[in-house]
Amino acid sequence: MRIIKNNIFQIILLSIFVSCQTHNNLSESQLNKKVDDLIAKMTLDEKVGQMTQIDQRFLDTITDLSTYSIGSLLSGGGSHPSVNEPQAWLDMYNKYQSETLKNRLGIPLIYGIDAVHGHNNVYGATIFPQNIGLGATNNSDLIFEVSKATSLEVAATGIDWTFSPCLSSPEDFRWGRTYEGFSSDPKIVEKLGRSAVEGYQSVVTETGKRIVACAKHFIGDGNTDFGTGMNGLVDRGNTVLTTEQLKKKLLPKYQAAIDANVQTIMASYNSWNGVKCHGSKELLTDILKDEMGFKGFVISDWQGIDEIPGNYKSDIITSINAGIDMVMVSGQGQPYKKFMRLLKENVEEGSISIDRIDDAVRRILKVKFSNGIFKSPIVDNKKLEVIGSKKHREIARQAVRESVVVLKNEDVLPLSKNLKSLVVVGRGADNLGMQCGGWTINWQGGQGDITIGTTILDGIKKSVSAETNVIYSKDGSELDNSQSDLAVVVIGEDPYTEFFGDKDNLDLLSEDIQTINNLKNKGYKVLVLLISGRPLNVANHIDNWDAFAAIWLPGTEGDGVSDILFGDFESSGKLSYPWPVKVEDGANANESNLLYKLGFGL
Repeated sequence: MRIIKNNIFQIILLSIFVSCQTHNNLSESQLNKKVDDLIAKMTLDEKVGQMTQIDQRFLDTITDLSTYSIGSLLSGGGSHPSVNEPQAWLDMYNKYQSETLKNRLGIPLIYGIDAVHGHNNVYGATIFPQNIGLGATNNSDLIFEVSKATSLEVAATGIDWTFSPCLSSPEDFRWGRTYEGFSSDPKIVEKLGRSAVEGYQSVVTETGKRIVACAKHFIGDGNTDFGTGMNGLVDRGNTVLTTEQLKKKLLPKYQAAIDANVQTIMASYNSWNGVKCHGSKELLTDILKDEMGFKGFVISDWQGIDEIPGNYKSDIITSINAGIDMVMVSGQGQPYKKFMRLLKENVEEGSISIDRIDDAVRRILKVKFSNGIFKSPIVDNKKLEVIGSKKHREIARQAVRESVVVLKNEDVLPLSKNLKSLVVVGRGADNLGMQCGGWTINWQGGQGDITIGTTILDGIKKSVSAETNVIYSKDGSELDNSQSDLAVVVIGEDPYTEFFGDKDNLDLLSEDIQTINNLKNKGYKVLVLLISGRPLNVANHIDNWDAFAAIWLPGTEGDGVSDILFGDFESSGKLSYPWPVKVEDGANANESNLLYKLGFGL
């Protein structure tokens, strides 16, 4: 049964609310006056501070937050308190916010985090399927609920802002960020991305603070030419499109997010026709702000401005003049004090106008005012129990079962719950870290029990009858077919993020192929479950498989996979990416070279 969003009347009321007034019941004119009055009191140093975002790990001293009137902190992947548990996150947030508020004008910071498939940096949080799996559901109501649940868990730890949703529509599956896109089809991304923005920003806390969403990465990050990226591969490469092609193909996804009142947009690492997006005034100002009407602020990606050709001082000039409003300054390479010093110097020298600075600061302050951060900067939160709650895990479980795409089934599924014995094999069967993928607890994810959840093996054991003997083997080497004539084999990719996942070929791991072949040679039927962040090369192998399902990166609720395997729910997942015979051909492979078409699923 699909989760149904609020009724149409409620949605209409919400849209009227969003369009007519800001959160906290300020009219647009009232909001502008508050912001203008505050800017008039600010020194250049304070304005520069507002345009600076620092990973909390790299603060020289906590008093820098108030001394420099820092505008934002973030926790990048793996940037968590010394004890990674919800109360510690809340305490950390309040500590930093309390110090920030000591600045001369009492301007609060906005704290950001990559909550991209749940509150995924926090131990014990609900980890939802990665976007490629959510795309396979093609259920906008469900994506709304997933995003809302994520925001509720984010809000419980005090944090104001999630760097999500990702609106890429990846075409080259060798890209290590393919799984961050809902689909290779921009139309699907447009629909689901809008629902995600609405879901994230639907959460208003009891103290009146609204969680802020961020559409990313603007623009063309999933459409780069192979060989132009880092290490001669894909990530951060060059996207070649005419302005007309860009507007027709890629802008509607972002226009839908803007129409849904997305508050922030993150610039992309890639280039557009040879010009880094972080340094493109045509993209960030002329198109995004002026033509598309984006009224929020543009945040850079991690060290994103550093990749603009030139020295660091000129990078700042180019990026700020292009339309970057807040710069994510990492601790590596260019520390935040150097950034602030050079930004101020550029203004004093006339390379960046004070009007451009005021525009950036105005955008940042409007987001802080309109989303209740000024009103309720300190969070006295009594709702930490929402993190990893039963309700949210059930939403995640539904997302998992709707994301499973059955691609082959020769009288194997559904499995009986009353088998005498069932053999479960493979590296991924009892590996929560592999299920979750990257952006989970740490930047690159991890292996094993990295957080709290249910593995696929756990789910199978809970689904079968008490009389069924479930036999688990990591590689099946010690098995013979006397135990069972059927093996559920869970194989796939190890966790990765960003350019670490770039590959020039997408073959299955040899050890996974060997595991399956050993089982077939012993007389087993095999049901292959593939954990992956993209289609992989299976065309040369599937004839040897009796059944095959893509389960993507399902997150912490492995029970959802079992719901489909044992027929408790009918399979409904459909491919949101085409599956080429040779996967390196990507989404633009000729139809004659497709193993499975976009939208396929049994």
